[in-house]
Amino acid sequence: MSDLDSQLALIKRGADELLIEAELLEKLKKGRPLRIKAGFDPTAPDLHLGHTVLINKLRHFQDLGHQILFLIGDFTGMIGDPSGKNTTRPPLTREQVLENAKTYQSQIFKILDPEKTEICFNSTWLNELGAAGMIKLASHYTVARMLERDDFSKRYANNQPIAVHEFLYPLVQGYDSVALKSDVELGGTDQKFNLLVGRELQKQYGQSPQCVLMMPLLEGLDGVNKMSKSLGNYIGIAEAPNEIFGKVMSVSDDLMWRYYDLLSFRASAEIARFKQDIAGGRNPRDIKVLLAQELVARFHTQKAAEDALADFEARFQRGAMPDEMPEMTVPAGGIAQVLKQAGLVGSTSEGLRQIEGGGVRINGDKVSDKALQLVAGETVVLQVGKRKFVRVTLN
Repeated sequence: MSDLDSQLALIKRGADELLIEAELLEKLKKGRPLRIKAGFDPTAPDLHLGHTVLINKLRHFQDLGHQILFLIGDFTGMIGDPSGKNTTRPPLTREQVLENAKTYQSQIFKILDPEKTEICFNSTWLNELGAAGMIKLASHYTVARMLERDDFSKRYANNQPIAVHEFLYPLVQGYDSVALKSDVELGGTDQKFNLLVGRELQKQYGQSPQCVLMMPLLEGLDGVNKMSKSLGNYIGIAEAPNEIFGKVMSVSDDLMWRYYDLLSFRASAEIARFKQDIAGGRNPRDIKVLLAQELVARFHTQKAAEDALADFEARFQRGAMPDEMPEMTVPAGGIAQVLKQAGLVGSTSEGLRQIEGGGVRINGDKVSDKALQLVAGETVVLQVGKRKFVRVTLN
């Protein structure tokens, strides 16, 4: 495999779509460091593993010697990205945006090299654009082209309101690429329209159009929905080591490979060997432990990862938790009702008696609160007595 081939293989690892591959190859052949842009609107104070899919890919580019432009959308965050939304998204205040941006900066350097990363704020050029500049920018795109975007077209067809400022979002995101002269822009698959607007605007401003690399949206712990704090199916990178470790260990064996592809920095060949090992009879849990340790070490320390493993083994393996157990999806709700739905008890009253007697555990921890509510999006291991185990996903 040539050096160019190996670079391209790393760049495309885990990616959903690359536009346009031939153009990227031509850029790589020139031998100069490429300007790699990814934008993040600071809409929430903390990042979770779903956010790090893009940041990990930035790290891949960084390892290949390219220049990383980590763009914090302090201006666009006050507009609110309508992507995938069926209603107008409420904008954030300037104070909210700046506070969240501070947290982003402290968290991303757990993955990226700070000396090789340029932090940019799009208010730098968008504030200077002014009203006249914004009107000129808007003249580069038509309403018909805007309505080609899936969420806009659906809302228009259903007579749902679309605010004019929402049309400005993809334009100003695209103008970011002009201002930064980006060679490649990264984004999630839900950002395809916005990313392509950047290519079009660069052409109109006389620049070579950026290539677009789209990464898939990471499923949360439930294995179904996009990882989201609002759904409770997330792993926060600022969470405690034991919490990260335990949540990673709770994902299904199938979802584990998705996490390896998108979150691990292990070589693809090594991951392929892991799959061969499991096909040969190795316990998938052993491979999942390696992933959990890698992620804990990345966001904390290697010592924290070792301690988290020791804690996990003490609580789970020494507690004789079986390798295989039934899996099901049940409605979220009170603990006694969930136990009944999972078939672990015959009635809610029996469930309450089991809790009183200390016979109920969640992820190895004894439950004492009979009013405990389990929320949608979580995947947990429920245990009643010494031998009844069920892994349930709550919806």
